[in-house]
Amino acid sequence: MPNLIVPVILAGGQGTRLWPMSRAARPKQFLQLVGSNSLFQQTLERVADASVYAPAIVITNSEYRFIVAEQADEAGAALAGVLLEPVARNTAVAIAAAAVYARQKFGPEAVLHVLPSDHDVLVDMGYTAAVLSAAEAAATGELVTFGIVPTQAETGFGYIKSAATHGSDVAKVDRFVEKPDRTWAEAMLAEGGYLWNSGMFMIGATAFLEECATLAPETLAAAEQAVSLAKTDLDFIRLDQASFATAPNISVDYAIFEKTSRASVIAVNFGWSDLGSWDAVWKTSQHDADHNATRGAVTLNQVSNSLVITDHAHVAVDGLDDVVVIATNDAVYVGKLSEAQKVGAMVKTLRADAATSNLTEIHKTAYRPWGGYASVLSGERFQVKRLFVKPGKKLSLQKHHHRAEHWIVVRGTAEVTIDGTSTILSENQSIYLPLGCTHRLANPGKIELELIEVQTGSYLGEDDIIRIEDEFGRA
Repeated sequence: MPNLIVPVILAGGQGTRLWPMSRAARPKQFLQLVGSNSLFQQTLERVADASVYAPAIVITNSEYRFIVAEQADEAGAALAGVLLEPVARNTAVAIAAAAVYARQKFGPEAVLHVLPSDHDVLVDMGYTAAVLSAAEAAATGELVTFGIVPTQAETGFGYIKSAATHGSDVAKVDRFVEKPDRTWAEAMLAEGGYLWNSGMFMIGATAFLEECATLAPETLAAAEQAVSLAKTDLDFIRLDQASFATAPNISVDYAIFEKTSRASVIAVNFGWSDLGSWDAVWKTSQHDADHNATRGAVTLNQVSNSLVITDHAHVAVDGLDDVVVIATNDAVYVGKLSEAQKVGAMVKTLRADAATSNLTEIHKTAYRPWGGYASVLSGERFQVKRLFVKPGKKLSLQKHHHRAEHWIVVRGTAEVTIDGTSTILSENQSIYLPLGCTHRLANPGKIELELIEVQTGSYLGEDDIIRIEDEFGRA
């Protein structure tokens, strides 16, 4: 058994099958889909036992760095490092880079527990026993994957053929199976000896990198150079872009696990879902007497076997069965719950149309390290936004070339600096920021600051910002 297991949390995915809530700018791992915390925060909680785990290494893309830092801070989780992927290259090089970094930081004997950040997992005695057993095997050089004992013929997962059974130690992997069609999935379930591929791994850093050297040398070279040439940016480690980009765009399953002779699996049956689609969210949610799951302001009448979620408008559904309704403040998705896997195709259609592509990328509410903003109303030469600033945070010192702004405080206290002069504003007070002035907004109070911003001018795009000073390294 290793001294401490090093968690490696993969937090760079976009989760398009949970559109319209999950989007490129704030994907599903950072949303509260089940429980009161985000899936990423729940992942951090699973590795919080300091007697078992070292601080986690998180690998994500640059756009999510402040969300990662904010949510880790909210969860009270100290991190060993946040590695920023400069380009998307799938899981093989991401895990390899984390293994290189972990070996440098924790030594060659480091054992890594690789975890997706968007799974829903029930931590019980069986889970804990499986983690410890997998860690012991990984410390001897085995590359261990967690195989979930299947409960139904599922077409959304890959499968693992093995003699491993629940309650036993790790066993060798016979082969990996791609996501099957319904007939094939039912045949595997009837035959037995197959497990769902969970995408969770327990690996020794050195053993994994040795296999990379043999089976995926281009991936290893890219990872090693990306870490070697990485730059520190605030609390983040920016992997070298030119090096990282040379890595093949390939998953760790294809690159390593399907080829290595070291692949083992431990069979587990703890509660698990990859929450890869809305029907998976429905399955893990609490149901009413008619097998409906709801969240937000929802009214149902003669509805059954359905999922209805809203974060904005009140949604009323009448006389339907097997539907999924997901309502946000700028988009609504309605479809068959039993065909929820098709959302990904819908996202591709929306993304291909210039008129709707933004709906797949950003939310109407945009989150920033200091808080965020939501668009309220826009028209020719004007725009109205709602800004919210966390206690103790401040925006960059900035100016605009094409717009003036009016700020009205709705809640909290604002410290506004205009051309070097600071003013304190309380609720119901306002201030005018003329075009071209150098200005900054800060929240010196103990509660969240909320204000209404009215922009007027010839150009109102977000790129009309000249940052002069910024505590988040964006100037």
